[in-house]
Amino acid sequence: MIASRRAVLAALAAGALTACGRPGRLAGGGRAASAAAAGSGAPGTVPPAVPPAAPVLTRAQVVARYGHLGPHTWGVGGPGVVRDLHTSRRVIALTFDACGGPGGSGYDRALIGFLRRRAVPATLFLNSRWIDANPAPFGRLAAEPLFEIANHGTRHLPLSVTGRSAYGIGGTRDAGEVYDEVATNQARLRRLVGVPPRFFRAGTAYCDDVAARIVTAMGDRLVSFSVNGDGGATFTPGQVRSTVTTAPGGSIVICHMNHPGSGTAQGIAAAVPYLLARGYRFVRLSDELR
Repeated sequence: MIASRRAVLAALAAGALTACGRPGRLAGGGRAASAAAAGSGAPGTVPPAVPPAAPVLTRAQVVARYGHLGPHTWGVGGPGVVRDLHTSRRVIALTFDACGGPGGSGYDRALIGFLRRRAVPATLFLNSRWIDANPAPFGRLAAEPLFEIANHGTRHLPLSVTGRSAYGIGGTRDAGEVYDEVATNQARLRRLVGVPPRFFRAGTAYCDDVAARIVTAMGDRLVSFSVNGDGGATFTPGQVRSTVTTAPGGSIVICHMNHPGSGTAQGIAAAVPYLLARGYRFVRLSDELR
């Protein structure tokens, strides 16, 4: 039974993040949500830019400390990776990736509209390429306390110190590139939102243990997931509903907000009332992870 369950979970993870598209070449969170706070930002409004803060570590320091280390793990978990909320209470964190790039720069207005209407808080992991393609939606999302803005990287790369790939997407090749993938979008989000995002999720959610140590040393929490809610935006609405409604308390659910033609919006719209009726609450990551 345990082996069968592990096989099912492995299969789900294998299809997790294929919807984000291949990476292009190198070219935070709000406060507690309420129904009244939803939609408080004017459409297309980007918060005033602020000067960048000095990084916790410089690129040179990261390379000096970690450049000689070899990895021992690879996957969506491992040392230093947050996969759940560390509780069995009936709380669930809905997280939505916006990966950007040629295959994934859409904006699921139906999904976000539903979350606003029902005042459902969520953490949004935004890639720099998606922000480029959606400046007006980004501005409104960043201004809404209902949503917490998190970092989904600069080029949407798996985090590796050896160039390891996931789903055909080549990863960062060394410690310096790990720093670039995290820090470039981190600095951008701080300038735009006004505070640095606390959470980072790698492209495809894959990382090795050395990259995880680098992210932690940079002052971020590296977040993966415990429930793959939409199979990389490939699930039907029914599959999304059945997967999300069976999430246990303390789950971090990953879905996508960059594929409006997928079954994610309808599936989430069906799952949320079901879970609320059974006493579950929805939270942003920062509400539970201190």
